[in-house]
Amino acid sequence: MLIDDLKRYVPYNEQERIDKEIIINFLERNIDAYTRDNMIAHVTVSSFVINKNKDKMIMAYHNIFDSFSWLGGHVDGELDLIKVAKKELMEESGLTSFSLLSEDIFSLEVLTVNGHIKNNQYVPSHLHLNITYLFEANELDELHIKEDENSEIRWFTFEEGLKASKEKWMKERIYSKLISKVRKLYF
Repeated sequence: MLIDDLKRYVPYNEQERIDKEIIINFLERNIDAYTRDNMIAHVTVSSFVINKNKDKMIMAYHNIFDSFSWLGGHVDGELDLIKVAKKELMEESGLTSFSLLSEDIFSLEVLTVNGHIKNNQYVPSHLHLNITYLFEANELDELHIKEDENSEIRWFTFEEGLKASKEKWMKERIYSKLISKVRKLYF
């Protein structure tokens, strides 16, 4: 269960410590937080996908955010977050062969989403209570875009990926953190 996983999770930094408390408190008080019915905040999942050498990451050009970003999406009521992370990874990258490096949460974050139009409907500004898992894939495997969500997908060195993102907070606080965690784990 996610709340149990969150309670066991050891935060990497202050952002994770504070966001962990926020996510747990929100989930305990909002049974609809696993669906988009909760328009204030809901659970999402991300896949941070690295290559076998652990020096590159996959990023897709996300049409709504107008920036290169990691892969992921809404859990839409599914409580098996790893299942959702795998599904989103396959849908958004076209990959069918990859490895989950750990069933443990790799990262967590509360992310702001500005109001936007999706499928010709207005989606109000809200929060994503995001859980990230770490995956590994072969960088020689062919990638495919998901036309309704992204317009490009490719491997970047960590430094190139940071430069490719237009989202200041994501670049400086989230992607940099994920890269730092990978380097700490494997180097």
